[in-house]
Amino acid sequence: MLTEKELKEYCAGARENYLAHISIDCVVFGFHEGLMKVLLLEVKDEGEWYLPGGFLLKKEPIEMAANRILKERTGLDEIFLQQFHVFGDPDRSKQHFDMYKDMIAPEENWFTNRFLTIGYYALVDFCETNPAPDQFAAKCSWRDLNDLPELKLDHALILKTALDTLRLQLNYQPIGYNLMPKEFTMPELQKLYETILDKKLDRRNFQRRMLGFSILTRSDQPRKGGAHKAPYLYSFDLENYKAALTEGFKGGW
Repeated sequence: MLTEKELKEYCAGARENYLAHISIDCVVFGFHEGLMKVLLLEVKDEGEWYLPGGFLLKKEPIEMAANRILKERTGLDEIFLQQFHVFGDPDRSKQHFDMYKDMIAPEENWFTNRFLTIGYYALVDFCETNPAPDQFAAKCSWRDLNDLPELKLDHALILKTALDTLRLQLNYQPIGYNLMPKEFTMPELQKLYETILDKKLDRRNFQRRMLGFSILTRSDQPRKGGAHKAPYLYSFDLENYKAALTEGFKGGW
């Protein structure tokens, strides 16, 4: 929680620099050691957890603002970023309003605004990410999707909506280029899909369908070491992958 002095300084800066009533909240997904991860912020002195987010500069395009916010939190320039929903419940910011309403005059208090928030989800390379907290956070860290802390405000709803949208995307667009290492095996890619969908997939059907999309290139040699029948390594054909993102494909899992 901000002190009265910190609140006054923050609100003055926010009114001068940022667009009132609109914010951005981001659900950042990573994949590591067979687990889906979500990037979260723990607020200083509260011990409460939130999604990364921020406000729009007054003359800043929305997409540029989302990329700026994600770069500040992840250190990454090129991020797969998808706008998925606008959240506008009148009481969605009530917690912050109640927290600060008696500290300064309402006309000076940025948190008396009713904020609509634009939801984005991002797919990033877990190993390339350098999580960094914002000015309100004690830390910015990855948490397992199946072991999340309680999220404040409506951030649990935002996260659920992002995950539902990502699962829907799997039916008509490829997933994986931003989440997998440069080379991977077919079982590793299948594990990513199963983790996102939260269900088992038939191995032969999965491989047949993925190869049918023409977005994968198989290495001439299998992975070295390990079992006698070592699996082949694959990589994404970036040109075909981008085309599939644009044109889509039919089917469901």
